[in-house]
Amino acid sequence: MALQAKLLNFKDIAPEVRHFVFEVEGAGEFDFRPGQFVSLTDEIGGRKVTRAYSLASPPNGNRFELCLNRVKLGAFSPHLFSLRPGGTVPMKGPYGSFTLREPVRDAVFVATGTGVAPFRSMLLDERLWEAGKDYTLILGVRYADGILYREEFEALEKEHPNFRFWPVVSRPDAAWKGRTGYVQDHVLEAVGGRREIDVYVCGLKEMVNAVRRLLLDHGFDKKQIVYEKYD
Repeated sequence: MALQAKLLNFKDIAPEVRHFVFEVEGAGEFDFRPGQFVSLTDEIGGRKVTRAYSLASPPNGNRFELCLNRVKLGAFSPHLFSLRPGGTVPMKGPYGSFTLREPVRDAVFVATGTGVAPFRSMLLDERLWEAGKDYTLILGVRYADGILYREEFEALEKEHPNFRFWPVVSRPDAAWKGRTGYVQDHVLEAVGGRREIDVYVCGLKEMVNAVRRLLLDHGFDKKQIVYEKYD
């Protein structure tokens, strides 16, 4: 049965990237596992269009949050970007198995762009920190102004000594003093020789495939590499 997601508010957090806050109408509780996604559907240009979007927040009553790129010629994202508070869109879910493996172990999270959404959902969930493990988030972007949720992740790093946030910029300007290149250039350093560790990867398939090959070549078992591709 399709539910209705009502837009409460939104905020532009990077060029052509928007953070949305929705509530599920008529639902007292919208329960899901961090890392899952919802499916949104609407009539656009006379045809029904459906898209899947990772949840970017931990469970919070009947609310959920999304992080979307505006794809200029896309079939659905421009429609969502035109939505205003109070507007609704049909939804189904939650779906998906891109969730933390049990028991939780030390983990490296690897993302590019809006692929960071499911990791924000995991990292803002108090249950993750109760496990007492070590976590590293590697977030790859082209430009420094595209580091999504930078202040949040830097605050988490200060709050939790067992968390490291490594933004990686592939096209840095002279002002950028942090890590450069691509996320796969930094994965082995984050792993640090450990093998009792899980690596979660989310983003476009070229990056996901590159990280998987790298880890498999360095002795990782396929079961230790959990991934979701956005294309």
